[in-house]
Amino acid sequence: MYSAECKKELEAFLIQKPRDCRVTVLPDFFLDRLINLRWSPTEFFDLVADVAKRKGGSIDGIAQTDIRGGNAINVASALANLGATVTPIVCTNAQGLEQIKYSFKGLLIDTSHIKIQDKASTTTALEFKSGSEKTNVMIRDLGSLVNFGPDNLDELDYEQIEASDYTCVFNWAGTAKYGTILAQAVFARAKKSGYNKTYYDTADPTPNAPAIWDLMEKVLKSSQIDILAVNENEAIIYASLFDKTIEEKKQYLEFSELAMQAARVLSKRLQARIDLHTTAFSASLEGNAEAVAPSFKVKVLRATGAGDAWTAGNILGDRNSLSDECRLLLANAVSACYLSDPEGKHPTWSKLTKFLNENILA
Repeated sequence: MYSAECKKELEAFLIQKPRDCRVTVLPDFFLDRLINLRWSPTEFFDLVADVAKRKGGSIDGIAQTDIRGGNAINVASALANLGATVTPIVCTNAQGLEQIKYSFKGLLIDTSHIKIQDKASTTTALEFKSGSEKTNVMIRDLGSLVNFGPDNLDELDYEQIEASDYTCVFNWAGTAKYGTILAQAVFARAKKSGYNKTYYDTADPTPNAPAIWDLMEKVLKSSQIDILAVNENEAIIYASLFDKTIEEKKQYLEFSELAMQAARVLSKRLQARIDLHTTAFSASLEGNAEAVAPSFKVKVLRATGAGDAWTAGNILGDRNSLSDECRLLLANAVSACYLSDPEGKHPTWSKLTKFLNENILA
């Protein structure tokens, strides 16, 4: 439940025009194929094994969609649909650039900083049934992203970063060779403006597991990050570096409860505000202050991209100086609108307002 004060604050916010919000996002864009499976992982793999035993064959009736993807570009889409001005500094090939331009037609997005390279990044996302929810497994070809680093940025890119209200870096593991020094370079330049807020969402770090501690020492522990956004898995991985009992607690704590404990560990050890998003709730922790907001109960039609939609709402709420509870409420609502949209579209401001009026203010 949300407090009466939060609802009153939300009502006042919805009748005013949100502040202008200029956001730069880096560095990933993926050509995505979403495969929506009506089975659990075990059931599906049994089907695959059966086909393999027959020396090959087809499994028909599988819903598939080709869309634009990648954390940075998905956040850009969600923000632009809510009226923000977004500049993606991402790498792709010529085909990817055309897809980006087509996807963002009519929105406030500057494509002049997109880096054209030889090979696009591609993902096949398998979305499985998991009880009453959905879960995804992403099979990735990183393409040119694996070599993306500070050398791919020029002075115009850094000037754009300095001129932004928020600079957001995503997908640390995807930038496998230079992810840590890319974050250091980008956030150091962003901080030169004096007002730019830095937002870091590393996504799942496990594909580059040997370098996680180096990332912690050089970036996550630094004063360069204002906001560190994590999901359950990421919070637990990073907190385990400080508290070895986190791994032991997996045996008897619910995953979301363990994630909250992990977020508390991070809040005590890192300078950044910790913003945690889970399937059940989201939370914001800074020093000894904590705020928690429950997720909306909607019919979930997809698993991929929920965290990116949430990030857009989180940034918008932060930009408009909403209280922690109200900011989390807004982020949860953006995510819920996206997850329940039959076409997988990010909500516009009018659609988000309608959703909140029906679900919170009615």
